[in-house]
Amino acid sequence: MAHIPDGVLTAPVLIAGALASAGLVAVALRRLDYDRLPQAAVLAAGFFVSSLIQIPFGVTSVHLLLNGLMGLLLGWTAVPALLVALTLQTVFFGYGGALVLGVNTFNLALPALICALLLSPWLARAAGRQVFWIGALAGLLGVLLSGVLVALSLAASGEAFLPAAWAILLAYVPLALVEALITGTVVAFLQRVEPGLLGVAEATHD
Repeated sequence: MAHIPDGVLTAPVLIAGALASAGLVAVALRRLDYDRLPQAAVLAAGFFVSSLIQIPFGVTSVHLLLNGLMGLLLGWTAVPALLVALTLQTVFFGYGGALVLGVNTFNLALPALICALLLSPWLARAAGRQVFWIGALAGLLGVLLSGVLVALSLAASGEAFLPAAWAILLAYVPLALVEALITGTVVAFLQRVEPGLLGVAEATHD
């Protein structure tokens, strides 16, 4: 459940999430790489579609996040791309909600940025099988960090949400393994056919 619905989180958590997301978006727009807008559109569309495929898992459901992949390929541009995709999902399908949009964006965008900042410099120097494993690590890290942030968002809203927070966190573990395989495969494929798409270190660190 990456899309926390409206009416669940407390006002302080909603306000903190909105302010944190606004800060990330403001920085991202100043660092926006216009050359990567076509890739951002494709990846935002991929996130939009993949999030519609919900797989029941215990008391919750899971879906692909792709935020690790977006972080590697887009750097800071991943932040507005995720915001746009989440906003469209809220408007057209009622996923999440308007009030919780800031929290949901932050929970996905911050892990994407962490993946970009930590792994894109390594990826720019990698070759061979290293590329797959860096992509796999990005997929794994993106999902696990998002799971932790979702769980913390729920836990901060009251003790009654602690069981749900733990259940969601556990549900993200198998999802992280699946997404690691997918992201590693995609990154390795791009390295062979279009390695220029992986050169995001400069966009992340400028």
